[in-house]
Amino acid sequence: MNDPFPLLDPAEQASLRPWPGGTWHEPQLATLTHQRFSDQRWIFERKLDGVRVIAGCDGAQPQLWSRNRKRVDAAYPELLDALSAQGAERFVIDGEVVAFEGNQTSFARLQKRIHLTDPRAARRTGVPVYYYVFDLIAFGGVDLTRLALRTRKRLLRECFEFADPLRFSAHRSGTGEQYFREACAQGWEGLIAKRADRPYRAGRSRDWLKFKCVNDQEFVIGGFTEPKGSRVGFGALLVGYYQQSRLRYAGKVGTGYDERTLRDLRARLDELTVADPPFADPVTEPGAHWVAPELVAQVGFTEWTADGRLRHPRFSGLREDKRPSDVVREG
Repeated sequence: MNDPFPLLDPAEQASLRPWPGGTWHEPQLATLTHQRFSDQRWIFERKLDGVRVIAGCDGAQPQLWSRNRKRVDAAYPELLDALSAQGAERFVIDGEVVAFEGNQTSFARLQKRIHLTDPRAARRTGVPVYYYVFDLIAFGGVDLTRLALRTRKRLLRECFEFADPLRFSAHRSGTGEQYFREACAQGWEGLIAKRADRPYRAGRSRDWLKFKCVNDQEFVIGGFTEPKGSRVGFGALLVGYYQQSRLRYAGKVGTGYDERTLRDLRARLDELTVADPPFADPVTEPGAHWVAPELVAQVGFTEWTADGRLRHPRFSGLREDKRPSDVVREG
């Protein structure tokens, strides 16, 4: 490992603090924006369709954490192997775990790995995963969060050797509008824009912004309908989002499921059944079943209708890495 610190200037050196220990740090989150821009103070990275993972090591074996601080080591054992092989004893990094369908990252394909708790079963899925690392939070017992992002990314490249399944998340500086057009033309999810001169701050802020090529976001499942004809499991999910602590109804999602998902998800929903609808809005679905709002679904859609419903929604998968109370309308 190269020593990452000699090239820091005096002000950067003065910002360094001892790392208090541990393998977790609350992640910084991006805010959706519809204003595309170019600015040399910003860098632009590909928005990946995967799951956020904080990886850390504190003198023992590396550990993997989801965005809501759940251990996910068993789902991605090859990532632990790759991080162990780095030889670094103390670090915390931030990135996204993805699976591919062709040249595109696929949250739906990653579903085969997300919920697994047996490393052997994860390897047997035959679904390769990759960890795109985009930030260095701590290294060698030193807290790096007060450094500028551009400096943290330089140190990240110096501290780690990137070979599959570990990949460095590349970026461009300044040219956000052109890069966004290219991203959408290639079928990407979009871009993440980040202020290059800012520290790492836990939680959501406008130092990190999302430019989306496609409409998709998380929704809370509040109910479901019965299947019709030869369909098994359920007909559609009834979903919503929180607004001022009230679960607002966003519509029903009836496509995007395979037969196994329909059966497995129905079993989970049956365990959450409640008598009354959890939505603040009236939902006119005869014979609907209501569930406690504990499950979060990723849903793609074409647009919001004038009355606040999803047009052409399609289920992508369940998200175990986000609390239902954090789900809000993004667009």
